[in-house]
Amino acid sequence: SMAMAFARVAAASRMGARRYASDLSAKVAGSWLQSNDSFARRHIGPSPKDAETMLKVVGAPNLEDMMKKTVPVSIQLESVGKKVQLTPAMSESEMHAELKELASKNKVLRSYIGQGYYGTLMPAAIQRSIFENPGWYTQYTPYQAEVAQGRLESLVNYQTMVSDLTGLPNSNASLLDEATAAAEALSLAFSVTGGKKKTFLVDEKLHPQTIGLLKTRAEPFGVKVVIGSHKSFDFSNDVFGVIFQYPNTEGSIEDFSGLVQKAHATNALAVCATDLLALTMLKPPGEFGCDIALGSAQRFGVPFGYGGPHAGFFAVQNKYVRKLPGRVIGVTKDANGKVAYRLALQTRETHIRREKATSNICTAQALLANIAAMYAVYHGPAGLKQIAARVHGIAAGLAEIIKQGGHTLESAAFFDTIVVTPKGGADALIAAALKKGINLRKIDGSRVGVSIDETVTIDDVKDLATLFNPSATEESILKTLQAPTTVIPAGLTRTSEFLTHPIFNSHHTEHEITRYCKMLENKDVSLVHSMIPLGSCTMKLNSAAEMLPLTWPEFSNIHPFVPADQAAGYHAMFAELERFLVEITGYDNFTLQPNSGANGEYTGLMAIRGYHASRGESNRNVCLIPVSAHGTNPASAAVAGMKIVTVKVHKTGAIDIADLKARCEEHAKNLAAIMITYPSTYGVFDEDVREVCEVVHKHGGQVYLDGANMNAQVLLCRPGDYGADVSHLNLHKTFCIPHGGGGPGMGPVGVKKHLAPFLPTHPVVPYPGRAGGPVSAGPFGSSLITTISWGYIKMMGADGLRAATSHAILNANYMAARLREHYPVLFQGKNGFVAHEFVVDLSKFKATANVDTNDIAKRLQDYGFHSPTMSWPVPNTLMIEPTESESKEELDRYVDALIAIRKEIRDIEEGRLPKDNNPLKNAPHSIEVVTASTWDHPYTRETAAFPLPYLRRNKTWPGCGRVDDTYGDQNLMCSCPPLASYCDA
Repeated sequence: SMAMAFARVAAASRMGARRYASDLSAKVAGSWLQSNDSFARRHIGPSPKDAETMLKVVGAPNLEDMMKKTVPVSIQLESVGKKVQLTPAMSESEMHAELKELASKNKVLRSYIGQGYYGTLMPAAIQRSIFENPGWYTQYTPYQAEVAQGRLESLVNYQTMVSDLTGLPNSNASLLDEATAAAEALSLAFSVTGGKKKTFLVDEKLHPQTIGLLKTRAEPFGVKVVIGSHKSFDFSNDVFGVIFQYPNTEGSIEDFSGLVQKAHATNALAVCATDLLALTMLKPPGEFGCDIALGSAQRFGVPFGYGGPHAGFFAVQNKYVRKLPGRVIGVTKDANGKVAYRLALQTRETHIRREKATSNICTAQALLANIAAMYAVYHGPAGLKQIAARVHGIAAGLAEIIKQGGHTLESAAFFDTIVVTPKGGADALIAAALKKGINLRKIDGSRVGVSIDETVTIDDVKDLATLFNPSATEESILKTLQAPTTVIPAGLTRTSEFLTHPIFNSHHTEHEITRYCKMLENKDVSLVHSMIPLGSCTMKLNSAAEMLPLTWPEFSNIHPFVPADQAAGYHAMFAELERFLVEITGYDNFTLQPNSGANGEYTGLMAIRGYHASRGESNRNVCLIPVSAHGTNPASAAVAGMKIVTVKVHKTGAIDIADLKARCEEHAKNLAAIMITYPSTYGVFDEDVREVCEVVHKHGGQVYLDGANMNAQVLLCRPGDYGADVSHLNLHKTFCIPHGGGGPGMGPVGVKKHLAPFLPTHPVVPYPGRAGGPVSAGPFGSSLITTISWGYIKMMGADGLRAATSHAILNANYMAARLREHYPVLFQGKNGFVAHEFVVDLSKFKATANVDTNDIAKRLQDYGFHSPTMSWPVPNTLMIEPTESESKEELDRYVDALIAIRKEIRDIEEGRLPKDNNPLKNAPHSIEVVTASTWDHPYTRETAAFPLPYLRRNKTWPGCGRVDDTYGDQNLMCSCPPLASYCDA
């Protein structure tokens, strides 16, 4: 059973820990006997000598004293008498040795399970140029468009690819996976009718994991999900949408044009879950009237990864473009009239719409979308057609061989998946396949499925053929395969062209694709260039040692639905990672299924919802949210079916306890939860956090503590100790998974034991003792990247993690101390310290110099830096979070840049520069502008491009001038612009 499998792998985990993390190694830590590749000193930026200097600047005698004065005494680990039990810190080589041992417990068989996941070949040039390249994976979400033109162009390529293949004009820049994309489609269709219609029709041949997620999403909205055969659907007046799979989960290709017409006749939306490779040969959904098309781009070069991360795709008709969930990249122009890219339609985003949101999607899968886009660029339309034709041809030929063996086929029309009723029974055939090192899909007690992909070789075909037909010979197999055949119905064969833009027809050699990737990379700022101190985003080191195992086939080539014993190494790692997270947070249980932070918020709130329902208190649906809480909180609460009530905060940033008590009294009968962020997004440890929890509990509510700022708590205090019931953790923040330019992320959820039964299970891989609905397509979320966080904790150990948290707080206070005489620092704790981030006020400059926050953010680009978080959580501010990984030298460089910008503002204030023509208003200054033959500004080119000496040695140029946001939204274009537009510009 699954429970027994989990128990076995947990034992294996403990054995591994004893072997590689002995007490003896801990005893030599800090001595000359310690391995030279110890990790903590590589991860933490300031040297001990620099830390001493920084402590003097902030006015603290030592780091421990500073922590005791920053974190409320009542919640510190020492005060509550807790000692965290983690394995001793490992060196990089020791961590790799243990992970190799765990990897060896995974069995890499040939998996033909399908069900939305396929073997694929990531081109080596793309693996090296993007997947393994920190210039791509350490980028942030492209809010600062001028230093993100490279990844923005690549994401426009992705959107163009999706739009062309689906036949729908508008695509977003990816979603979390196929199943969550389907849930977003339900939400979109529901919102189109204003929530007046309550029935959503689901064809029974949809992937099971997708059906499971649709049920989860529908329940809080009061939506009735009707599952059945699309042939018998009744489109009553209460139906707002219908979803079907094309080809379906069992491989069959059906004509859905009549179904779409029936849906439209009652003003219901038609949603098509589909496959990008199949669409190179099949009539695209847009051509038979579908409103929405969605699916997974995984088979475009992204490995299984035991379920993720993978990029979901989502495309819509024009009339729904402003309801598109997730991020959308648009084409615009810059200040010089040059074509540029930017995030479009940002007023749709969850942190802006808050409780009015119908989606809580915050991030996406940008890195994986970029890989999929480059796969399409590299292969081009002809290459994709060739791959598809080979896959389909092998499937059709194999089907014929299977029929010759006396078995029954489910369908005569398919693309890559064959469903068979074996004459000897399904179980016997699956057992025989396993002996050959082959995984087939068991559909039910009598049928099996075989899904062909691009990795299948002729020898693989022979093994499959002889499995079903032992009398087949090499000669007969080749004869059958070489007979040209297609089983795609003529009326559903694609006739339209796709990927006709030059970008998909120019980079088919390795030189060309490598140079194209490098050209795009060179337009962007990432952590390889400079610190990215975005408040609440924790852009810390993503070490090479942590990233290296992602390409190990023992982790990357495991299908998510293989038998548990084939993923024993994964489960051992999961068990230990969950134990680590329990120790670090003070919770009792964790789920790894949520594959983003926002998805984690939703998961935690759904656990609270389930808990109240189990006690006969389904009426409890009010969620209190302080105005200082994280931006996605209101949207997540809305998607979880809760009513949002705001709670005031003091000018200090602390929650107003009196207002909290009043709101709790007012909603006592219906109070479900409070969502707080700790430390608050104002960068302060609230002294009253324990009382906040007690007040909410007294009125029957649960405490959801957003883990976005956990980087300030690790090994200093634990949410589970001071009253929180549930949190999600952003592994892509605190635990070192890279941001990837806007994804992937991971949001595992920790709970106290009373909420554990309501954590998610999964329809394909059930989790014992849990009854919550699934929240991601993969049973364990984005499993592949959990190796990063496991490795980070292993290498840091308890002392290293505490040192990391302490240095994150020290770095923030050092920057705040140096900046205070130039910019007001708005919030601080009772002893004068900030937490791991702080907020500086820029509001007065609009009146004194006509300079706003955006001007300062753009001017920072001229200094080679990405801006901090702008105007959030307080308007006209910057929120700065340096993390522990930045050295004193880098902190000083950033502070010096901000001080230099303050001097430039003073030049405007005192009349030395005009208010409408100065380095801030004209920022950023691209290389084209600086080297132009004309220069009509009252400051020098040197001031524009090289305002501080360090830029002479290492200059990062913005990819364009300041982008025109208004023009981009008024002239929306979300696909590759025509080549002539570059020339015209």
